[in-house]
Amino acid sequence: MFPVASIPPAGPRHSAGIGSARVRTRRRSAVTGGAAVLLATITGCASLSSGVGSEMSNDINVNSTMMQEGRPLPDTFTCEEGVSPPLEWSGLPDEDEVSSLAVIMDDPSKARVYWVIYGMDPQIPQIRQDSVPQPGRQGRNTAGEAAYDPPCPEEGEEREYRFTVYALGSELNLPEGASLEDSLEGIAARAVARGSLTTTG
Repeated sequence: MFPVASIPPAGPRHSAGIGSARVRTRRRSAVTGGAAVLLATITGCASLSSGVGSEMSNDINVNSTMMQEGRPLPDTFTCEEGVSPPLEWSGLPDEDEVSSLAVIMDDPSKARVYWVIYGMDPQIPQIRQDSVPQPGRQGRNTAGEAAYDPPCPEEGEEREYRFTVYALGSELNLPEGASLEDSLEGIAARAVARGSLTTTG
């Protein structure tokens, strides 16, 4: 019904093992202080004087056919298989208030961002598994890649993986592969509503 772009494979994941997971961890660059503050801002843990404040609503309902709130993130969406998950949403603000949609997947305890999508048409009600809606552009994640970065949960470590959908009041005119800080800043400045689905690790 809606055009989608398949996410290119990021290489074999099944044989990653502990050694490869450590290499992936070393490869990831840390989120800068500015990006971490912006992430806290748009996810509701802080506010900026210019941008998202307490007036942003949390009315968007975010669901998935493959994930459940408060339940472990299925292996399909971790580095075991490396596939991006499906999401669907409802409860957007009135049509004249929303110019586009954005999605961020992050781990709030680590200030790590795994996936950034922006420029989505508000008429699109979902993201299909292993795809990006068209129109839609991916920004860079904490690892510096404009792609879905499947997390590698370590046994015994408690993690949260939060998928947040944002309704933006004006278009975010960033190209594919924009920096993490630029995309977070742009989303923070334009978000008028949000909603989240949070899984565990």
